[in-house]
Amino acid sequence: MRVLYHFPLSPFSRKVRLLLAEKRLPFELREERVWERRPEFLALNPAGQVPVLVEENGLVIPDSVVITEYVEETYREVPLMGATAAERVECRRLVAWFDGKFAREVTDKLLLEKVMKRLIGHGVPDAGAIRAGYANLRRHLAYVAELAEQRRWLAGDALSVADLAAAAHLSVLDFAGEIDWSVAPAAKDWYARIKSRPSFRPLLTDRVPGVHPPAHYADLDF
Repeated sequence: MRVLYHFPLSPFSRKVRLLLAEKRLPFELREERVWERRPEFLALNPAGQVPVLVEENGLVIPDSVVITEYVEETYREVPLMGATAAERVECRRLVAWFDGKFAREVTDKLLLEKVMKRLIGHGVPDAGAIRAGYANLRRHLAYVAELAEQRRWLAGDALSVADLAAAAHLSVLDFAGEIDWSVAPAAKDWYARIKSRPSFRPLLTDRVPGVHPPAHYADLDF
């Protein structure tokens, strides 16, 4: 059985969980608290970050970008990067947007400051970063809504890794109760569709001690 080392509130881990599920690839989840710096985990990934995928043959694949490329190249039955070169470019552009720009401007400023610092006992929240995170979130939600209004899925006509990356980041923030979906109805409708997929169901059962998701988090109808 392939194994995925993850942390429930890591959007990068969630992206890979969704990817594997959409590809219909069975895997075992192992939660890793990366701040504990376990020697056994560092032997798998010296960077000390999740996710890390260990294949059945023992191949170790770290980093969500590397895992995504590996899985897409190796398991082609369910393509999730687009059928044409242009579609693959747009998919990769949006994945980079969410895993880079959105992560820096929103996820890090809200999840890190309001949740992770408390979980790992690492200082007090930065109020300025939190205010900036909320302001940035509204702009990013507007962009998601714009894409959702123009296309069937974020990168085009078919579900892609772009949707999985966006949903992964938004879902951890939704878990923490940080999203006001009323400001972007089209984004809410897109998110409701993706969280109703079978691949998303396990994420809705995630629980983290000390963090209590809002009632709508696991509600498929919001």
